[in-house]
Amino acid sequence: MTLEQYEAAVSECEQAVRLDAQNSDYHLWLGRALGEKADRASFLTAFGLAKRTRAEFEEAVQLNPRNVQALISLGEFDRQAPGIVGGGVDKAQQIAAQLDKVDVARAHELRGKIAEQQKNDAAAESEFKQSISASAHPAIEWTTLAGFYFRRHRIADMEAAMNSVLTTALHDRHAAVALYDAAGQLIEANLDPALAAKLLEAYLAGSSQTEEAPAFIAHLRLARLKQQLGDPAAAGRERAAALALAREYKPAQDLRPPDRSPQQARF
Repeated sequence: MTLEQYEAAVSECEQAVRLDAQNSDYHLWLGRALGEKADRASFLTAFGLAKRTRAEFEEAVQLNPRNVQALISLGEFDRQAPGIVGGGVDKAQQIAAQLDKVDVARAHELRGKIAEQQKNDAAAESEFKQSISASAHPAIEWTTLAGFYFRRHRIADMEAAMNSVLTTALHDRHAAVALYDAAGQLIEANLDPALAAKLLEAYLAGSSQTEEAPAFIAHLRLARLKQQLGDPAAAGRERAAALALAREYKPAQDLRPPDRSPQQARF
């Protein structure tokens, strides 16, 4: 999955499910792999893959109704997908009610995304702020609020939320992924590369890297930021670190070593 080899990911996850069909997490990961494959498929192929994606998420929840990640994935699918493939906002609301029993913060987050989708910005912001108050690891929820502010072109509020991500995540190893996600949002928004680099450096310096935030991608992002910030030597080191962790990752292969000029690169 992290290498973006989705065909292989689907095959491996299918094998895991065949070996243990009662494992909720295996069905969750198969649903995730199918979803990524569907996003890149032709319309007709994507239709069938989307239906399979939902079926796997639903099976994961049925096998373990307290599997928070499975509930989140099913709720996100239902929120975004049309009824023809099994989705629907009404179903997403039902998932939010189930999340109330196991993770109140993520229930508020899902309701916030539903409200934003329905163009009710006041309700969305309120739900996102409630998710921060209810969370045991609020750096993650601060990242969600920052993304909302970016989509609403409230850049000053977004940057303030990003600084809250940094402040809270540095004191919570369980929220380290928020540093990675926040940096990704800043990169996408083309804002404050210095803060984005600081967030990634803090993530990589910690001991809580996860598959959700692959270290080799963090190094690659940091290489691009260092190049943008005028530090080609640091950029070269970060690119080398990315390749050392995942030499087969094509974006890292394609990134020209930043400490060489175009004239030098020809020789």
